Parts: sequence; structure tokens; C-alpha cells
Amino acid sequence: MLRISGITIPDNKRLEIGLTSVYGIGRNRAGEILAKLKIEPGLKPKDLSPEEENSIRKEVESFRIEGDLKREVSANIKRLKDIGSHVGSRHNVGLPVRGQRTKTNARTRKGPKKTMGSGKKKVDKK
Repeated sequence: MLRISGITIPDNKRLEIGLTSVYGIGRNRAGEILAKLKIEPGLKPKDLSPEEENSIRKEVESFRIEGDLKREVSANIKRLKDIGSHVGSRHNVGLPVRGQRTKTNARTRKGPKKTMGSGKKKVDKK
């Protein structure tokens, strides 16, 4: 069982995919790490030797990952809000930040549709 900075890498997935469970490591960076260490990306974590596990752990922890990265991202967003930039104001209101349209779509950022009135159709009584 391979653990990196408090995250357990799934034993049943390929190493290249399993490393992406660490916040801050995507497919691209996982591939670069394994290529640098000359480890087969198709291996499962349970098949690694202890030396390989330690080399992966050391290489991954050289990057800014998990808590440090989350703190940095939230600090950047807070800075944008504090200086009153357009991007910061979009973060405040919960709207898309990067210029997407909001007349339609944008449901991920805006949340479920808010209806006016009761939200139900009136049933005619006859």
C-alpha cells in the first residue's frame, strides 16, 4: 500500500492513474515523474519494490501538493477578491470566472435553477 503525503494510492489502478489521486498531480505530471524515475506507468502500486516507492514519494513531495497547494490557491483567490478585480468579484458572486456565457448554461457555478413563484404548475379545478 503506497501512501504519499497522507493519501493512499489505490492498489488496483495503474500507477500513472493512481498518482492522480494526490491533489496537484495530474496525468501529465504523473507521467513525467514515472519517466524521470524510469518506472513503467502500467505497473500496479502493489507490484513496486520499497526502493521504487521511496523514490516516487521523494519525487512527488518535491512538488507543491495537497495542503500547501490548496492554501496557495485560496490565498490567490482571496487576493483577487481583496483588490476588487473583475475575476475576484465573479468568485464572490459565484459566477463563471473565465468569460463563459451565463444566459444559458453555467449551471455548475450558478447552482440549480431558481424559479419565480411557487415553482409548480397550477391544476385547473373543474
